[in-house]
Amino acid sequence: MDSPSEIRNVPAKHDPYAALRVKGFRWFMVSLWTMTLSSQIQGLVVAWQVYSYTHEPLSLGLVGLAEALPFISAALFAGHVADRFSRKRIAVLSLAVLVICSATFLIFTFSGDVVGPGRVWPIYLVIFVSGIARSFAKPASTALSADLVPRQLYATAVAWRTSSWQSAAVIGPAAGGILYGFGSARLAYAADTALMLIALMAFAMIAHVHVPDRSRTLPIRESLAVGLRFVWSQPIILGALTLDLFSVLFGGAVALLPVFASDILHVGPQGLGMLRAAPAIGSVLMGLILAHRRPLEQAGTALFGCVALFGLSMIAFGLSRSFVLSVVLLAFSGMVDNVSIVVRSTLLQTMTPADMFGR
Repeated sequence: MDSPSEIRNVPAKHDPYAALRVKGFRWFMVSLWTMTLSSQIQGLVVAWQVYSYTHEPLSLGLVGLAEALPFISAALFAGHVADRFSRKRIAVLSLAVLVICSATFLIFTFSGDVVGPGRVWPIYLVIFVSGIARSFAKPASTALSADLVPRQLYATAVAWRTSSWQSAAVIGPAAGGILYGFGSARLAYAADTALMLIALMAFAMIAHVHVPDRSRTLPIRESLAVGLRFVWSQPIILGALTLDLFSVLFGGAVALLPVFASDILHVGPQGLGMLRAAPAIGSVLMGLILAHRRPLEQAGTALFGCVALFGLSMIAFGLSRSFVLSVVLLAFSGMVDNVSIVVRSTLLQTMTPADMFGR
């Protein structure tokens, strides 16, 4: 575990690299980066394979549903578990399941009888299992990342965490498109599995022990009710979460990127990699700017403005028939989305009690 002096020694003036000096947070960043890189490669290859097998846009929606349904269904329970038990252990177990899911996709490539035209349900099944694992990994890892740094560094840590995620989201789709377009699905899934295994080992290196307050342990129903009441009692948090919900709901055009790449822009899997990487490119640029400046003073105004700009960029992308313009619009959407992500994440971590981070 990091020494108390290492964690409490917060410099008086703004230091954009202070969070990175915490050893546990550095291991967390390595795990987050490799896990995101793996997930992005896997997501691109799965989407392209499914669409090439079915040629139906609905099949892409089913891929998202197969992951989102278990993720959302288990979210409240997963948050309760993250607050009551060891967050590191939960995240490690979840990552282990994700390694198995990645390895399963790799195994599929060695047999043409498992998946193919008219037979994509095994892909949906693996995605469903990974959705459950991600549902438990998300609150546990996010809550643990808040434990690793002092509250004075939350805004900077969130900016670096977001930049790390987005940088992997830039490289991942591009790498997936290259590996699949110029190599094979087997090569892409092999890279996916190796990266997820690195993410698991890096997270296991975090020397941090979460000790839940057993004196305040509640039955699961009451625990979930307390979490919901807390959200409803905090208008700022409720507003930020609601705004995030609607922006994600109406900004889901990116789920159909294989359709745009194949039938509208005609750029193939390599072009699909560029389209999927574009939002992350913009987000990385904005994340670096935010990490090197002081926290936003007019956070509410910035949040509303950026969500509005995100929606307009998605509308323009849907109307675009130019590959270059589409990439630019997606990059811009990533820039404004990054601002809203940092604002929301900082609000959640600064206004939420430590024992409720998971929920």
